[in-house]
Amino acid sequence: MKLKLVSISVATLVLSACNMAPDLEQRELPVAPHYADETNAGNINDLHWQAFFSNAQLQQLIELTLEHNKDIKTAALNVQQVRAMYQIEDSNLYPSIDLNASGTRQRLPGSLTGTGEAAISENYSATVGLTAYELDLWGKVRNQSEQALQNLYSAEYSLSSVRISLISELVNAWLNYATDKALLELANDTLKSQQESLALTRKTFALGAASQLTLSQLESTVARAKVDIANYQRLLKRDKNALDFLVGQSVNVDLLPKQSIDTVLSMPEVPVGLPSELLTQRPDIKAAEHDLRAANANIGVAKAAFYPSISLTANAGTASADLNNLFDAGSGTWSFVPSINLPIFNMGRNQANLEVAETQQKVALTRYEQTIQQAFKEVSDALADRQGYKQQLAALNDLYQSNELSFTLSDARFQKGADSYLQVLDAQRNWYSAGQQLIMGKQAYLASQINLYKALGGGWNAQGAVQ
Repeated sequence: MKLKLVSISVATLVLSACNMAPDLEQRELPVAPHYADETNAGNINDLHWQAFFSNAQLQQLIELTLEHNKDIKTAALNVQQVRAMYQIEDSNLYPSIDLNASGTRQRLPGSLTGTGEAAISENYSATVGLTAYELDLWGKVRNQSEQALQNLYSAEYSLSSVRISLISELVNAWLNYATDKALLELANDTLKSQQESLALTRKTFALGAASQLTLSQLESTVARAKVDIANYQRLLKRDKNALDFLVGQSVNVDLLPKQSIDTVLSMPEVPVGLPSELLTQRPDIKAAEHDLRAANANIGVAKAAFYPSISLTANAGTASADLNNLFDAGSGTWSFVPSINLPIFNMGRNQANLEVAETQQKVALTRYEQTIQQAFKEVSDALADRQGYKQQLAALNDLYQSNELSFTLSDARFQKGADSYLQVLDAQRNWYSAGQQLIMGKQAYLASQINLYKALGGGWNAQGAVQ
């Protein structure tokens, strides 16, 4: 008898080792082996967002955002939901032991007792056992658990991806505020200078030393500066609204950028390694990989449906017709009810389910490869932007310096009567325009650094600091 039980146990273990899920093939990256832009090699994983965005005000703002932003909360709740679903599926791997106690008391009329007299029948029981526990002979339950586990991993990586995207979006919004603030300050300084010139010109016009044309031209430049000031004031309010929305609450004025745009962001050089490192750096790629593994496990579930399933129901306990004698000697009871289900004909439903699972796996594989290609494109674009904006910024700085010198010389020549005020106004407009372009160029270069940080999956190691 013991030998027979051992043989049955061994056979069950052998059968339970079956797994219908196919093995995932190793594939080459669907991208070039190197980035087109030569850059310093390194590991973005070593760069925490706190080190990358070292401004104290911005760090406080990021921490508030990670705590209060609604997208973060939604993604975190989704992880909790998927984790609970995994626990449900994983619990099916083990038998569920239940304690069941019941009792019935029934009166039967004399016509049903056979004795002609009414009688009261009683039945009480208390049992412990398992109900409909499915033996995982073909790996169906294990693959269902594996699918749920991979979905959990995917949700966790998606949460990390939301964090990184949110940090980048917030810093860009903060940079937009700093940029519009710098443009407003430039417009205010220009207006102040032009108003001083206008006041002086009005005096000289009253004395007949200035023409109506010069006065009108100066008045138009003052009006244009006022238009710019009104526009930048409007944009600053919108920038503040954007920050409030991202943070999830009203942003304190103390946390808004106050320094010059040159120092508002202190960012180290972002290290860039090989394209293959994106597989470990970008959480969206890791999420797509786990989606693929989940779809692969689902094929095993669909294949197992073609094979018989065996379920066990068993219990042991006591039963008695008298509640007082329920636990007396001799009242023991047990039952063992195995059942087997063998699919014979279901109008091709199992085959269709298998085809659906295989198609879903191909879709997940395609999305995985597409995610890798998209990541490679984003990094390549960010590298190109960083290099291009860096060169452009140097040229814009030269342009600003030359226009500043041109304005200074034109004003000096006008004061000596060598030129008309038209040349001064043209030089001043060019200088003002060059100043705007320089500020926008600085913003573009800093934004390219932020986008590169995001494209590389930056902040990956910093998750523990913000969870």
